[in-house]
Amino acid sequence: MDAQQARRILDRIVGYQLSPLLWKKIRRGLSAGRVQSVATRLVVEREQEIEAFVPKEYWTIDVLLRCLNKPGSFTAHYYGEEKKRELHSEAEADEVLRDIAGQEFTIAGIKRTEKRRSPTPPFITSTLQQEASRKLNMTPRRTMAVAQQLYEGVDISGEGTVGLITYMRTDSLRLSEEALAAARDFITDRYGPAYYPGQARHFRKKEGAQDAHEAIRPSNVRLDPESIQADLTREQYRLYKLIWSRFVACQMSDARYDAVQIDARCAGHAFRASDQILKFSGFTAVYEEGRDDEAEERSSSLPDLDGSERLTAEKQEKAQHFTQPPARYTEATLVKAMEERGVGRPSTYASIVATIQDREYVIKKDKRLWPTPLGRVVTELMIERFRDIIDVEFTANMEHQLDEVEAGKVGWKTVLRDFYQDFHREMEDAEKALDGVRIKVPDEETDEVCELCGRKMVIKSGRFGRFLACPGFPECKNTKPLVERMPGRCPRCGSGMLKRKSKKGYVYYACERGAECGFMTWDVPTAQDCPSCGQTMFKKSGRGQMKPFCINEKCPDFLPEDKRGYKRRMPKATTDTVENAEEIAPAAEEAEKKPAKTAKTTKTGKTAKAAKAAKTAKTTKKAAEKKPAARKKTKTESEA
Repeated sequence: MDAQQARRILDRIVGYQLSPLLWKKIRRGLSAGRVQSVATRLVVEREQEIEAFVPKEYWTIDVLLRCLNKPGSFTAHYYGEEKKRELHSEAEADEVLRDIAGQEFTIAGIKRTEKRRSPTPPFITSTLQQEASRKLNMTPRRTMAVAQQLYEGVDISGEGTVGLITYMRTDSLRLSEEALAAARDFITDRYGPAYYPGQARHFRKKEGAQDAHEAIRPSNVRLDPESIQADLTREQYRLYKLIWSRFVACQMSDARYDAVQIDARCAGHAFRASDQILKFSGFTAVYEEGRDDEAEERSSSLPDLDGSERLTAEKQEKAQHFTQPPARYTEATLVKAMEERGVGRPSTYASIVATIQDREYVIKKDKRLWPTPLGRVVTELMIERFRDIIDVEFTANMEHQLDEVEAGKVGWKTVLRDFYQDFHREMEDAEKALDGVRIKVPDEETDEVCELCGRKMVIKSGRFGRFLACPGFPECKNTKPLVERMPGRCPRCGSGMLKRKSKKGYVYYACERGAECGFMTWDVPTAQDCPSCGQTMFKKSGRGQMKPFCINEKCPDFLPEDKRGYKRRMPKATTDTVENAEEIAPAAEEAEKKPAKTAKTTKTGKTAKAAKAAKTAKTTKKAAEKKPAARKKTKTESEA
């Protein structure tokens, strides 16, 4: 309780004092925080690394080797000489090719081994958010919202309301003995004894992890996703399947592979080929963990060799490559980086990632996080004036101290006192140094040209979000909505397609010619063309993988709107225009995002609608009973 209270007070001290400073010195509506500022700094520094990165050239050589005394061929890759060597120029690659030209290859060694892969641990909050982002394209915030629904309970046919998963805010890898026993019985029954390792797997928790709750797992492993799919929404089903599969897999046997490595030599140069074949699927029969960045696969199918074969190079290929800068963060990798550095807690990861995007410190493009000029300015100010607050190690140490408070080793008032003394001094110094200073955020220039004055337009932020504006203000007051160009062509005039957002925030897709053409649709244009008519194909809006379809009514592959997967009939794409987007957007958006609501039942068993109707009827009846009396009184008075 003391740790929770201390953490809350710390967050308020930082937020309530730093945020007003940002309002006064940069822009209204900004915020700073003990964790969110560090998360923004991680994104900014990653972008700086990318900008400062200098690519280095390297070359690879692949040779197609054929056996002279038996059938079979395989591809081998240049390895080096006595030791591994990198080729840094084309001249070095050409030198190797000249040495091996027309020469026979000999097999220097064949290495056969059995490799094992063990399953990954069950989910904790951070790993669930990462994997849902990789595999389901869910944001951390959306992942936690859907997980909350699964935890609170879903109506299952024949079962009633069932809580499908354990508590989803945890960093513990502990599993109860009951869950382990249930997993053992389920695995042996469904997959066979070979798929169970013989004893339960226990996973070591990381240092500082809180053990109040179990790892995230299904509450009943017998409720497999397919059996209850009809009772779940699409998002609930996909996330539950992910959690269920990960839990079952973590208690299954290792996957086993037969790995083969062949070393071939020619003219003092070594070439290597490797391959591995799955021998026993083990846990991979249920689940395999996703990866953030797919590694280049350099394996080839190998023939059965004994080492006495003579080889010749049928084909030789050299290729130029350049080293790549570190990848920009995705939401998943940012959560991973925060977890590895000890910044924040599992319960805050989703809100922090969402907040830095809501404040426009960071924007998401192509699933990657890019810092905005605003994010850079705020980060630079924080580094200059509040170095400790935005320091990763300092923030991680503060989390460690709060864990110590929870363990009863340190008093919470002591932690607050030590922190506030230095922070208060930094605040006073910053106020003095920035007195009368207003920090300008540099404009983000685009390739869009202002049609009134010819300047390149810049991106600005307003109450309705980001938009394009002419930098010549106030001489030129031209503004445009900030739109995203989409693949494909307008089915009406053949021009480009743009992603637009209405004033109420509804997303639609329209022809780049705007009202001149008038075409708009809620379906998402794709890069695929219809094989029958050649027009651009579209897909249903929403999350996940959607199958493209043709919207050309004259095409034999035309898919009617009522068969495109929407819960309600959508407005007709080919007749909708940009002008009526505002009127039909709310209905269309509701049809896409909101499931049909069931009528609420009152205490008397009537629906809310029926109760309202009954109340209205009752009121009308009372009024009708009163009116005759009033009329009768009036008649008597007139007669008198």
